[in-house]
Amino acid sequence: MDTKWRRLTAAGVAAGILTGICAPTAQAEASDQTPNQSTTAASDIAGGKDPDGSVPPAGSDDWTCQPTAAHPRPVVLVHGTWANQNDWNMLAPQLKSEGYCVFSLNYGRDTSSVLGTIPGMYGVADIRVSAKELAAFVDRVRAATHAAKVDLVGHSQGALMSRQYLRFEGGADKVGRLISLAGTNHGSAMRGVAGLLPAGSAYSGFSAGLAGIAGTAAAQQLVGSDFLQAINAAGDTDPGVSYTVLASTFDDASTPPQATFLQAGPGATVDNVWVQDFCRTDTFEHATLPQSPTVAYIIKKALDPAYTGIPCP
Repeated sequence: MDTKWRRLTAAGVAAGILTGICAPTAQAEASDQTPNQSTTAASDIAGGKDPDGSVPPAGSDDWTCQPTAAHPRPVVLVHGTWANQNDWNMLAPQLKSEGYCVFSLNYGRDTSSVLGTIPGMYGVADIRVSAKELAAFVDRVRAATHAAKVDLVGHSQGALMSRQYLRFEGGADKVGRLISLAGTNHGSAMRGVAGLLPAGSAYSGFSAGLAGIAGTAAAQQLVGSDFLQAINAAGDTDPGVSYTVLASTFDDASTPPQATFLQAGPGATVDNVWVQDFCRTDTFEHATLPQSPTVAYIIKKALDPAYTGIPCP
């Protein structure tokens, strides 16, 4: 596999995945959209993501908020790859109205890749570096709220990066619960391309090409990557943390969808759930899952078992 082929293949994969990320978002916002408009979404994003993450979601990042006895742990929302904190524009105000102190952040800005240069595009940097950003943000939240621990809600890479924080950045002592929403916990097949790649140096060459176009984090989430082998080597969980893991049959990034599920290790609990077990008609795809009313219900129920609501509106 020569260098030119690797770069072209990586570029094609990045473009295909980006189209898959952008198109569902556009479809969710405009039900009468045509296929041509869907295809255009990927090219339009070159001008910048909108919203661009510069303004936190409504209800988020109130640094005067103090947790209540009913909800003693602040909730930190962690977006995914090629995204920003505005992915939580629907969930954040809902949690705030339920009485939670809610916080969100942008992380993983890195302009060394092609996609990383796009305004508003975060979650592209080395996941290990992003985990350090999350660590600093959680410490800031804990200091402001005087809370001993927080709960994390991570979407896609946000869940995987949160696990990096728990294991290697001291987060397990500062987190009560991690809610993993379609987390790439065991990697992504990159729409089937990973299964076609050769092993050894050719695979490494493709990964390097993908990183230069789509960002280091994208390459690290490729099934079989060194990063994934390292983070999962000692098991999926860390002692003292409770995990709720959401999977959707319509997930087109964590493939197969059940690859997102975690296995509980010593001192941890895991609840693996299918979104469709709560609502058969929920068809939100990977990129738009944070907008799903059913997902919101499951998250609220995981944060507070006493929560009552409608799982399938």
